Amino acid sequence: MKQTEILAMLGTVGIIPVVVIDDDGAAEPLAHALVDGGLPTMEITFRTEAAQRAIGRVAKAVPGMLLGAGTVLTVEQAKAALGSGAVYIVAPGLNRPVVEYCLNNAIPVTPGAVTPTEIGSALELGLHIVKFFPAEASGGVEYLKAVGAPYVDMKFIPTGGINETNVVQYLRLPCVHACGGSWMVKRELIANGRFAEISKLAANATALVAAARANPDRK
Repeated sequence: MKQTEILAMLGTVGIIPVVVIDDDGAAEPLAHALVDGGLPTMEITFRTEAAQRAIGRVAKAVPGMLLGAGTVLTVEQAKAALGSGAVYIVAPGLNRPVVEYCLNNAIPVTPGAVTPTEIGSALELGLHIVKFFPAEASGGVEYLKAVGAPYVDMKFIPTGGINETNVVQYLRLPCVHACGGSWMVKRELIANGRFAEISKLAANATALVAAARANPDRK
């Protein structure tokens, strides 16, 4: 699958579940729960020792899952994630070695960019979709509307503080490609095996995407 196709699919799904997983044994039922709820993508973050193993399990068992690796801070982590089956890379900041490695190898990558300087640097690197992180702490919807306005060729994936009460406001913005969130994959839900509840939360999230796109912000 090409870079552009993967990034387009993320935009179609609209919400990217951001996963922190402590037990790789939970990865497969979690992935099935998300797919059943209408969210066929997940970003497994490199915040735990189980992350790489979890990526490998999902890649083998749930081929319909568009599988990403998040909190990728080094080229070595990117290589490990990709070698285990991830197909896109997410970084919290504009890490040039990681970005350049991914671009040189035709791997979709969405690094974090919040300031005009960071967004401009991302454009110079040839990127047209970046992670807007941490979204709420950086000023939220109003800040994103203001900072994104001059950069008509850039789309954003707001992540950080996004939940079911504010995600529609973000998704309505023309500059937003998708949103990242963890409210449907909270650590305690995964740890306690509450996968039916995760499926319901995922289904509710897909409904929020539809609601946002039915009423976009044209201002």
